[in-house]
Amino acid sequence: MSGIIAQNTLDNSGLIKAPAGGAWTFIKKLTASGDSDLTMVNGTADVVLDSTYKVYLFTFKNIHPSASPYARLEFNLSDDTGSTFAATKTTTCIRAEYNESGGTPLLAYHTGLDLAQSTGNQFLGSSLGSDSDQNTSGWLELYEPSSTTYVKHFIARVNECNYNDSSFDCLYGGYANTTSAIDGIKFEMSSGNIDAGDFCLYGLTT
Repeated sequence: MSGIIAQNTLDNSGLIKAPAGGAWTFIKKLTASGDSDLTMVNGTADVVLDSTYKVYLFTFKNIHPSASPYARLEFNLSDDTGSTFAATKTTTCIRAEYNESGGTPLLAYHTGLDLAQSTGNQFLGSSLGSDSDQNTSGWLELYEPSSTTYVKHFIARVNECNYNDSSFDCLYGGYANTTSAIDGIKFEMSSGNIDAGDFCLYGLTT
């Protein structure tokens, strides 16, 4: 398929129109099926994560955990072509939530979902359950990962139906505090496996 698909960043083929001009070029799709983790590493299995593009977009949709409750989707980054996924990161998170039964909506900075100079995994969302209608979807943008001059910034937005049937809308920002090129990413759950869901990678053509 070719051409530009207007504003649909969850499509996994062709070129996808970017809001500021240019297009998101589809690179790779991974489909989870009871996997302990899923990785995308530059130069492996047709993955491109280098200076070809200055901005990369990872989308994830209908990610469902095998464990319940409190499983969380997480990610980490590599600067050694996937030998280790332990980039030092500083991040922040704002979360809004509202339960399907009503009640009081909440909006707050969430200290439990951020990192301060940590090599651990960064959460993408809060606490999922394994009910069939509990899952998470969202996107993560990574800026100029091939730079050997600056730290590597990223932002993410995630919405989930969590274990107690609330809608959690999480906004993340942060950076990998390294001047080494980032060339790999790993997604996994905080407990159990990734039962189902799709992960797609795009590069921004300008």
